[in-house]
Amino acid sequence: MTTLPALTVLSEYRWPPGQPAEPPALPGYVLSSFSPLVAAAADGCLAGAPAATSATGRERTAVLLVSAGNDVVSAGHVRDRVAAGRRVGPLLFFQAAPNSVAGQVSAHWGLGGPVVCISPVLDPLADGMAEAELLLADGDADEVLLILVEQADPEQTDPEQTNPEQADVRQADSGAVSSDPAAPAVSRDRAHALLLASGAMP
Repeated sequence: MTTLPALTVLSEYRWPPGQPAEPPALPGYVLSSFSPLVAAAADGCLAGAPAATSATGRERTAVLLVSAGNDVVSAGHVRDRVAAGRRVGPLLFFQAAPNSVAGQVSAHWGLGGPVVCISPVLDPLADGMAEAELLLADGDADEVLLILVEQADPEQTDPEQTNPEQADVRQADSGAVSSDPAAPAVSRDRAHALLLASGAMP
């Protein structure tokens, strides 16, 4: 377990866990990897978490989703459809709001705390930790599931042009990316989930 100045990391998980890959499909969400990324990171983090100490389980665990870019794939698809005067599928309206997948994670795992989505101002991890501290300090939750997620912009494939604000969730094992020019392209989508509690663990 990692101890931070005011927070303890009870569990942590990064997507992809090894070789770059696409997250498992998430029923009810189409076209984009954004919502499946959130769910995959949450599942990995909570599956590896210690048992809840409260008799009510994780009914006071908040979900905090942090993303600078949000769902760039869905946004780009909607933009192109509207520009062409074509119909936009109804599922895209549902999944356009990031709190839809955050709520799905909360319902799936029985998390009864607040659901909060923010866009970071500077550093995603620092901003997320600060927001988590507020939720815990205000007594709104006993734990916070912090999920940082960024999609690679399909129109910006050069890693040198990546927004530095997204660096935390884009860190991948350099050995996981093939140098073979004949190898198929891999996703640069990244997610990082942490289950946080107040103070140091005994």
